[in-house]
Amino acid sequence: MIRLKNDKQIEGIRRSCKMLSAMYRELIPLVKVGTATIDLDLWAQRWIKQHGGKPAFLGYGPKDNPFPGALCISLNDEVIHGIPSKRKIKEGDLVSVDCGIDLDGFISDQAITIEAGRVNEAARRLNAVTKECLRLGIEAAKAGDRLLRISRAVETHAKAAGYGIVTRYCGHGVGFELHEDPQVPNISKGPNPRLSRGMVIAVEPMINAGTGDVEHLADDWTVVTADGKLSAHWEHTLAVTGDTVEMLTEDVL
Repeated sequence: MIRLKNDKQIEGIRRSCKMLSAMYRELIPLVKVGTATIDLDLWAQRWIKQHGGKPAFLGYGPKDNPFPGALCISLNDEVIHGIPSKRKIKEGDLVSVDCGIDLDGFISDQAITIEAGRVNEAARRLNAVTKECLRLGIEAAKAGDRLLRISRAVETHAKAAGYGIVTRYCGHGVGFELHEDPQVPNISKGPNPRLSRGMVIAVEPMINAGTGDVEHLADDWTVVTADGKLSAHWEHTLAVTGDTVEMLTEDVL
């Protein structure tokens, strides 16, 4: 069931989203060659708590295997849900960072892919196209129109570039919980509700250099490309407010 939000609730989500984007602006300069991903996560946990929020990802999931960090940090062939650890970022890595903040019960969600040092042309192109998929998906989101317009825009651009589209995971409703209805797929297939006033959704293309198929690592969290090729991930939170669609999170890269 899609849970529509009133203006006051959207304002709460908006404040959470602004906080999240502010956090990213300070985090991005720290994502550099030689930095351990666990250090980025601990920094983010401190930052969020100091600013009055709670890390929405920390402890999320099954009780016997909750996610252990505030950030999902996925490197290179890792698509999503990478666990922060002592491993260090290397020159040329694609570093996808996904984070959510719970601010007074209102949840935001945003993901970016950062290029560490000098990346090769293949990585740079994949990252640029994935970011373009997000932009085109957002531009296709029109109040009163159908949700799969977003999906079609993402799918068309990714396929034109020759890339694989992750279909096992997708965007989603957000705001009261981290994952809500409706699903926001990156291919134009599935339920197709109207973008109605009060809907809050996360649009998040996950695009692979090769196949769109994915696998799970033994930690039961980290999702990797099935062929070992690179992946990139971008995400914004949007709200349908009246007859417009507003991007609640902000561009930070």
